[in-house]
Amino acid sequence: MDGGARPRDVEPPNTSVRAVFGALFLVLLLAAFDQTIVSTALPTIVGELGGLTHLSWVVTAYLLSSTVVGPLYGKLGDLYGRKIVLQIAIVIFLAGSALCGLAQDMVQLVAFRALQGVGGGGLIVTTIAIISDIIPPRERGRYQGFFGATFGVATIIGPLLGGFFVDQLSWRWIFYVNLPTGAVALAVIASVLPSRTVRRSHQIDYAGAVLLTLALSALVLFTSLGGTSSPWSSPVILGLIAAAVAACVAFVVAERLATEPILPLDLFQNRNFSVSSTVGFIVGVSLFGSVTYLPIYLQVVKGETPTASGLQLMPNRRAL
Repeated sequence: MDGGARPRDVEPPNTSVRAVFGALFLVLLLAAFDQTIVSTALPTIVGELGGLTHLSWVVTAYLLSSTVVGPLYGKLGDLYGRKIVLQIAIVIFLAGSALCGLAQDMVQLVAFRALQGVGGGGLIVTTIAIISDIIPPRERGRYQGFFGATFGVATIIGPLLGGFFVDQLSWRWIFYVNLPTGAVALAVIASVLPSRTVRRSHQIDYAGAVLLTLALSALVLFTSLGGTSSPWSSPVILGLIAAAVAACVAFVVAERLATEPILPLDLFQNRNFSVSSTVGFIVGVSLFGSVTYLPIYLQVVKGETPTASGLQLMPNRRAL
């Protein structure tokens, strides 16, 4: 690899950019909708399957698994090519979606949501990476802007669509709806996105992968369970906090020593990267936290229907 240039998985002259972009748009739409469409159905799901104590885990299981595997997908895409990694992520996501729709109790649903998250974690990461491979730097901002708008649309339409499925069909359709869209995206990607032709040896950062998984798992668990399932001062929560800190420190040390780190720490020396990552974190916490739990509040406390709760999350002209 000359001059430290990153290997390219696809060559623009041989790729139908519009077709690839359309397929990637569908993939990203799957990931975006799944993070918003489930929230309006949660009270109905609990009412049918029981297990109110597991309600938060329907969200947490997906969040935990997708958070953990996100950086791993990025590294695997660099090593083995974006196409095969994205195809695997889509297949896992669709399998998880189908199984979620077939779940017969809350334990099954939580387990299948975790599987769905294993696939969903790779959809966003790999999609954005493919855009950087097939689009010249001058044009990337415009294309990635379209993808950013996808999350805005999903935030508005997702809860409303979820409420519609619950009221008119069944909550299971919030998962089944992923299947035809994902199948189309998978077929288009298989036909128009070339595979990597250049092969090279790899050194996988196993230590970094394990430590990152431990750090993110402990972080998500103590922020999800603290103050709800267990008091903040309980030994379980304090242990998770200590494990998260220890794993993060060990991860930093491992990445400094790794030949091919899973997360190059030099990235954080770039001010643009650090600032944009911080802003993205703040936006994600405020946006998806409210979109997930407001429908539950509206239905359980205010007595609204699923469709009405989704409708109330849409922007109001009076609020603009």
